[in-house]
Amino acid sequence: MTEYDLWKIFPRMPKKVTIGDVTIRDGFQHLEKFISTRAKIYYTEQLIFSGCRYIEVTNLGNPYLLPQFSDAEEVLSHLRGERFKRRCAKRNINPDDICITAVTIREPSVDRAIELKEKGIGPDRVLMMVSTEEEHHFANSGSTLPMYWKEAERCIKKCTDAGIKMCGTVSTIWGSPIAGATELKDAVEFTKRWLEIGASDIEHADHDGSASAPEVYRYFSMILDEIPNTDLHIAHFHETKRVGSAALLAALQAGVTNFEATLGGMGGQPANFVDDSPVPGTGEYYYEDPRYVGLTCLEDMLVQFDEMGIEHGYDVDQVLKLGQKMEKTANQRLRSEAVINGRTEKEGHMEFARPGLKPLKEKQGEQPGQIIPQDWGEKAVLPEKYLPK
Repeated sequence: MTEYDLWKIFPRMPKKVTIGDVTIRDGFQHLEKFISTRAKIYYTEQLIFSGCRYIEVTNLGNPYLLPQFSDAEEVLSHLRGERFKRRCAKRNINPDDICITAVTIREPSVDRAIELKEKGIGPDRVLMMVSTEEEHHFANSGSTLPMYWKEAERCIKKCTDAGIKMCGTVSTIWGSPIAGATELKDAVEFTKRWLEIGASDIEHADHDGSASAPEVYRYFSMILDEIPNTDLHIAHFHETKRVGSAALLAALQAGVTNFEATLGGMGGQPANFVDDSPVPGTGEYYYEDPRYVGLTCLEDMLVQFDEMGIEHGYDVDQVLKLGQKMEKTANQRLRSEAVINGRTEKEGHMEFARPGLKPLKEKQGEQPGQIIPQDWGEKAVLPEKYLPK
């Protein structure tokens, strides 16, 4: 007989997950308009008040290249300030339970994070990134892979001495938008390299939506076979082919417990045009249509996990309202379907019921709740030719 219990079929699948939010950094970096500091602080606070405890809030790279994050110190200062602490206290949130991350792709950014830490406003965690495909890595960092690995090794030592955690990202796991197909085994090896040089955790990233569900399941099964501590691994999926939900499910079934997302599924390559001015960003876009760029949606992810009975720690309804507000902030329709259609409510939406069913059933002599003719058998009798052999 078929086994119907999903957890028996996939014994590694968790019943509780952690979802980090990267809206304020990855989500906003792709927008071709500057999001105000006030808005960044507002959404950061509201995501935390909605249940987020792992949040990525800025990029400490050169503001000339990334003007969207020219207010990095203001945002971080607010999150270390007394006003934010008081607002947390009113909601019984311990600020020490919140892990604040800033992206630091190159060593000068890491040095900046350490300086901010010494001032009392630095991040708890920073992030550096390698791609298994070197052309993509060069486009992101401007360095060769061997150069970057040595730089990362130095930076991790600096961060450890300063009391900052370093997340190592592995990208182009399932393919590169520049050079095409890649090998899963290379990403497994890169994961081990990060841990070897002292990274605190690993973000496994599909930065261009290349991943298919079978390959996601295969990769994370390979990872957890060799490095079974699930606390070390974070799944980061971009959505370009509308198969992100399938990738999430495959990662869950493989045993992944940590995920990242953005409100509205925003995100992608840093913008090279902000407000009225061209900016360097990371160079020309390597995609043709911006409608097909972005991460998996936080709102839709929460609804999916919630309806699977997987614990996640968020107030889903509060996040859906936040997603609606984000569409006004971004001034565009974003990618979440849940903010429009809501959750699957057990009590339904009776306001959409058509009048007349009750009197029609009474006229037909049917009982309330009767769904088959009265003279039919209680159970359907399947014709023999359709019975299982």
